[in-house]
Amino acid sequence: MKKGVVKSVCKSETHTFSKFNCDKIVLLKGLGVEGDAHKGKNVKHRSRVAKDPSQPNLRQVHLIHSELFSELKEKGFDIQDGEIGENITTQGIDLLSLPKGALLKIGETVKIEVTGLRNPCKQLDSLHKGLMKAVLDQDKDGNLIRKAGIMGIVLEGGEITIEDNIVIELPPKPYVKLERV
Repeated sequence: MKKGVVKSVCKSETHTFSKFNCDKIVLLKGLGVEGDAHKGKNVKHRSRVAKDPSQPNLRQVHLIHSELFSELKEKGFDIQDGEIGENITTQGIDLLSLPKGALLKIGETVKIEVTGLRNPCKQLDSLHKGLMKAVLDQDKDGNLIRKAGIMGIVLEGGEITIEDNIVIELPPKPYVKLERV
């Protein structure tokens, strides 16, 4: 069983690109992060709302692995927790290798189901020129690798604080590789 830890928690009540660090966040079942602009049963990301506001919100919670920030620092980018829009920054888990449907059990009660990869957008470049390219890569076969974190939905709500443990429960095989959501 894989384990990790919560390094930081963030939210923003408005559609700002960056989110603000908090001591704790509260996740609401089927909705997302209490007090965050992306909370809701239906999609809240503005570009997706413009296309079809009735779509289910598969992006209720955004998680990024802190190890990405170390990698970006080597490329000259000094990224702080919450700066690129994540709600939860993790440590010790390879989030990008998780399959669709993996469960993240955080703290006492929270359960998040992984729905897919975050698709990085050009807003990253308005934060730091060249950042979007820095969070994209290619595997040996030339396939695009998106490194800007994963998205999930809240199956069980509750409070999350810094240093809470994260336990991963994998779905039954065969695993489905994460795609952008």
